[in-house]
Amino acid sequence: MRRDTMQRKKAIEALRNAQEQSWWRDRVTEVMLGGKRALDSTMQEMGRMLAEALMYIERAQEAGPDYHPTSRGVKKWASQRGSIYVGDQKIHVEHPRLRGAKGEIHLRTYEQMKSPGGFSEELLAQALRGMSARKYEETVTDATRAFGVSPSSVSRHLVEATATKLREFRERPLGDFQLFAMFIDTVHRGGHAFVVALGIDINGVKRPLGFWEGATENHVISEELLADMERRGLKLSKRVLWVTDGGGGVIKALKDRYGKKLVHQRCTIHKDRNIQRHLPKRYRSEANRRLNAALEQNTYSDAKAMLKDFEGWLRGLNESAADSLLEAFEELLTLHRMKVPALLRKTLHSTNPIESMFSTVRDCESNIKRYRSSKMRQRWLATVLLHCEKGFKRVKGHASIAAVVAAIEASHAEEGLKAA
Repeated sequence: MRRDTMQRKKAIEALRNAQEQSWWRDRVTEVMLGGKRALDSTMQEMGRMLAEALMYIERAQEAGPDYHPTSRGVKKWASQRGSIYVGDQKIHVEHPRLRGAKGEIHLRTYEQMKSPGGFSEELLAQALRGMSARKYEETVTDATRAFGVSPSSVSRHLVEATATKLREFRERPLGDFQLFAMFIDTVHRGGHAFVVALGIDINGVKRPLGFWEGATENHVISEELLADMERRGLKLSKRVLWVTDGGGGVIKALKDRYGKKLVHQRCTIHKDRNIQRHLPKRYRSEANRRLNAALEQNTYSDAKAMLKDFEGWLRGLNESAADSLLEAFEELLTLHRMKVPALLRKTLHSTNPIESMFSTVRDCESNIKRYRSSKMRQRWLATVLLHCEKGFKRVKGHASIAAVVAAIEASHAEEGLKAA
């Protein structure tokens, strides 16, 4: 007897033994009524066995357990090979049958599971959970005995679905997005650098706004990204709060545009790591403590004073570490200078929001072993970014954004008076 057949029979027998319990009967009823939706949430590898178990249980409820029939005129009538849809997969099953006085009695579960769902969208959702087209036959098709869907067919459907997402992402207008802050960072995929922009609007809503592909991160690629977002209607100005990790290309593009008017917050976590790399291990925890203590101060003057003390402490250990701090000294205090409250500052002091999005990108594409073209890289990135957007929540402290915008306006007005 084949191994999978034995496993199926064992599962069916266990479910049969449990059906006398009221809680199990209630659960089976819920699954039957839910039909395909319930099976869609089940792992593909278990879908076939669960589907067959449900059909055998329904047949037992209609005709009674083996050797103990409960309904006269209703008889079990062997089984035959059939097919159902589990999620988006058409799979072979052993379809149990019932026969009544007027002929065959159709099982409700079997009839419900014979209806296919939306192929492209459901398959795409699976791909976003870490499945690639190249591994599809190995990881899913063989496991669930799918038929009628070749690897090339799967790839075609994925290309169609992801191309639609790319077009949606790259062409959607941004004129309605009232930008408050923007994170810009680079994710490397398939040997190429993608400069990505994640925005926060005045209501605290996050949205991936665009990306631009290049061989490396540089100011030309960054400028192309900014120009692309403007072409789609996004209003960029000196009033936007920019958050970056200190990459030279991005900063150069921003300074070329806004110069001294640039409101730029350097990622405190990246700077902390850079400083610690200059220090012996025994001093790193203390350096981290001192930097965080300074940045946790609520006023600009207090934070600046403690950073000065930290710089002096570093100079006694390593001149290069102190110079690394000094290089980004004022940019580490931008949020304090703009009087950003502590709760909102937790979101804006680092590039963690966009790094978290990149983590999802890497997880969703972990099974892709080789990108065949630039179009493939861009299709997948756009698809995953839109997938991330669905799970975004408003940033904590969003009620303070209006006050921060007013502080930025006041800062620019003050600089204008000084210049005059």
